Amino acid sequence: MKLLRAKFQNFRLLREVELEFSTDPKRNLTVIRAANDSGKTTVLLGLQWALYGDRALPNRGKAFRLHPIDWSTNDGPQAVISATVDYEHTTFRHSKGRTIEKTRRYRIIRTALENINGWENRAASTVELFCLEGTRTIPLHSPESEISAQLPQELREVFFTDGDRALSFIEADVSVSTKRKRVQDAIRSLLGLGILDKVLPRVRKYTLAVNKKAKSGGTTAELRGVLERLEQTERTWDDVTTDLDDAREQFAAFDSKLREIDSDIESALRAGDREQLVQEIHKAKQHVANLNKQMDAASVEHAQLFCGSVLALSLVQPLSKSALAQLTTLRERGRIPNTTVPVLQECIARGVCICGESLASAADGGSKRHRHIQGLINEAKRADDLKDVITGLYFRTRELRGNGLPTDASWVEQFREIEGKRTSLEDLRDDAGRQLRALELKVKELPDSNVQALRKIRRGYREQRDRFLARRVSCEAKLNTLERELATLKDTRERLLRAQQKGAVVLAQLEVAHDVQTVLTRAYSRITNDEVREVSRRMNTMFLEMIGVDEEQGSIIQRAEVSKEFDIVVYGPQGRKLDPDQDLNGASRRALTLAFILALARVSEVEAPNLIDTPLGMTAGYVRHSMLQTAVRESPQLVLLLTHDEIVGCEEIIDVKCGVIYTLSNPAHYPLMLVHDPSANRMGVVRCECNHRSACEVCERRVKATSPDDATPNGSRG
Repeated sequence: MKLLRAKFQNFRLLREVELEFSTDPKRNLTVIRAANDSGKTTVLLGLQWALYGDRALPNRGKAFRLHPIDWSTNDGPQAVISATVDYEHTTFRHSKGRTIEKTRRYRIIRTALENINGWENRAASTVELFCLEGTRTIPLHSPESEISAQLPQELREVFFTDGDRALSFIEADVSVSTKRKRVQDAIRSLLGLGILDKVLPRVRKYTLAVNKKAKSGGTTAELRGVLERLEQTERTWDDVTTDLDDAREQFAAFDSKLREIDSDIESALRAGDREQLVQEIHKAKQHVANLNKQMDAASVEHAQLFCGSVLALSLVQPLSKSALAQLTTLRERGRIPNTTVPVLQECIARGVCICGESLASAADGGSKRHRHIQGLINEAKRADDLKDVITGLYFRTRELRGNGLPTDASWVEQFREIEGKRTSLEDLRDDAGRQLRALELKVKELPDSNVQALRKIRRGYREQRDRFLARRVSCEAKLNTLERELATLKDTRERLLRAQQKGAVVLAQLEVAHDVQTVLTRAYSRITNDEVREVSRRMNTMFLEMIGVDEEQGSIIQRAEVSKEFDIVVYGPQGRKLDPDQDLNGASRRALTLAFILALARVSEVEAPNLIDTPLGMTAGYVRHSMLQTAVRESPQLVLLLTHDEIVGCEEIIDVKCGVIYTLSNPAHYPLMLVHDPSANRMGVVRCECNHRSACEVCERRVKATSPDDATPNGSRG
């Protein structure tokens, strides 16, 4: 298929736009140059809508407006939207050893009506298909089925895509199983596996029909029994095969989910285990509480230092030393302590004088001595009060004289020790507080993922995967048994048929069906193995060429392949797998998906245009130049929707390979981005004939941002 021209009317920004496409095999590139918001994506969307219908629109066309957004009641209560695409389609037919090639031209006209009020309830679009023969336009019946045969729905994402959506084959915005299915569907469609999937069951149905015919044709009881057992075994085979396919699909799905949740758990653990962090926060809070208790105890100890005897004694130390010395002197002189009264009282109590004489009244002179001692006691009691105070002071300071008075240095030392202890505790508490706040912040910043919950889900996925694995193994074992049984029954059927006269015809029919089934099965196996390997090989070659990698130079990216599981895989040094979404930059990811699309188209030998919106975004320099050069070489018809910046560095390739180039401009960009006033009364892009090296009064753009106040009405700078 090759695009010839397209015309859009009232399709969003495309009010009245017509485009032609280059069909020159030597200048196979068509470039539509347009800035952002100037209709590039709308052109792509319009072509997809024309060719594939409403299902090609976002959300399959539901609540998706088609008419221009500034449509007013003056334009009419109903908008007529249409897209017309002319294309040519080539078919090949083999006859008598020759390949007959036939090319026909077709025209698709897709139309939709939208009420301005209530456009959300737009009816489905209608399509007409015409065959163009010379000056004749021949309408074709059942246009949808005809278009579907020429342009299968599965081809849409491969041949009509934008640079960002092309990344859906590799990027992680969807599950592994979804990406794998996209790759598999693209390969199956382009390599014709879908057709084989439909034909093989029909061959089996034909075989069953022949069996039934043989059974009703007057056969022997033994042959009827064999045929009935064969039918039952075939049905069991079909049931087990269906069950096996389901088990394999379910196993792959849960295995994919298992890998994804393993990745989620790994990411959560890298970011931090929420449960583990909560436990650490609890420990950190306990640590802070213990430090607070120690701080309180140190504060009490600090306070006691200011109200205890140590401070008081330290303060009176200069005077106390002199007082203690004088008390000691008085003690040594016998002036203190005052022990006279106690001694004399002891004598009276014992009735014996200190001289040894008796104080009893019966004794000679005893009464006289008693009266004398009593008089001494009374005289001593009248002694100076200061002597009593000094005596008491002397005895009360015995502990100080024994242990020594505390010095100023000892109290200061205790003060410094307690102060240092409090400072250390404060530092520890501040550090613990900072750690606690950091942990709380880390928990707050964590994604809403519970590692334990993820692990629980993982166990469920693993159980399901293992269950389907066991089911798959069981089905495979059953199929092995059924295969042996079928072989035995078929041999018996063949022997019994040969013994009957009518059996030769049935046997011939069965042999034909068997031969067809064998050919188709081998073709299917060859396509799924050899052709996919060829897609992988070509993709790798193009990819490495695009990004400028020499496998022998030890670069990070070593090779890429399409695996047996239909995964697009990239390998680094020592065969390590790279994650395309994380380990490849934007330019390499675009190069990889473009290489896959081009390789698939080449291997399938399907001649169709590659129409890509902003394929060179996120690229520059060598990679941009190489991607464009490779795409032009590998695609039979390449249509690129490029921004002005994407063209930079690729001008020489466009000079040589571009057969058609247009520029689209949005008048709404005046005066901020467009230099000249387009004098447009309605929103809608305008086409001009300017190429990648020129500009006119319609498309000339400002290089730098400006404001409306900086521009005069004619667009020149003030």
